[in-house]
Amino acid sequence: MEPNSNPQPTAITPFEAMGGEATVARLTARFYELMDTHSEFSALRAVHPPDLAHAQERLTWFLTGWLGGPPVYMERVGHPMLRARHMPFPIGILERDQWVACMSQAMQDCHIPPELREPLEKSFFGTADWMRNKAGA
Repeated sequence: MEPNSNPQPTAITPFEAMGGEATVARLTARFYELMDTHSEFSALRAVHPPDLAHAQERLTWFLTGWLGGPPVYMERVGHPMLRARHMPFPIGILERDQWVACMSQAMQDCHIPPELREPLEKSFFGTADWMRNKAGA
């Protein structure tokens, strides 16, 4: 029997499962569009600059690598240091919950399959909760 006659299936990353770079870019664009235009995300919007283009670009880069795609953020910016990079912005329970709700809505709007969306929502919640830095929040 040849060594490669029965190869193991390769694991597919969330990045690949959701459709790669184009889907991640569409997802982040929808996330920032929702945040910018829906009042239920106003506390989240308030901690962002007036022009969202830079934030959208960086989130796209970050999510690309975080989801298992190319490490674009690391190559262009360096280590994400998420908590340190978010310390200047007041993030409490309200901002956390709005971030997660906004991303959840963006994933639904971009037709991310539920079997992928549900574990991602849990991971996003954990990361967003770790970003909280408001006293008492």
